[in-house]
Amino acid sequence: MPLLRVELLPGRSPEAKKKLARELTDVVVENIGCPRSAVTVIFTEVPKGHWVIGGIPCDESHKDVP
Repeated sequence: MPLLRVELLPGRSPEAKKKLARELTDVVVENIGCPRSAVTVIFTEVPKGHWVIGGIPCDESHKDVP
């Protein structure tokens, strides 16, 4: 029962996340041969102020990151 956790900044549309979940599921099924119903994808949206790159929160320095 594969479990994929995807952490990302907020702002992606539900359609974009649905498409990503489908495509990630396809890759897992193709590569390990499990049934689609066994694959779980969990999205966690992390606020920009809690995501830090190079010691600087994204809400301070990476304003162009969606």
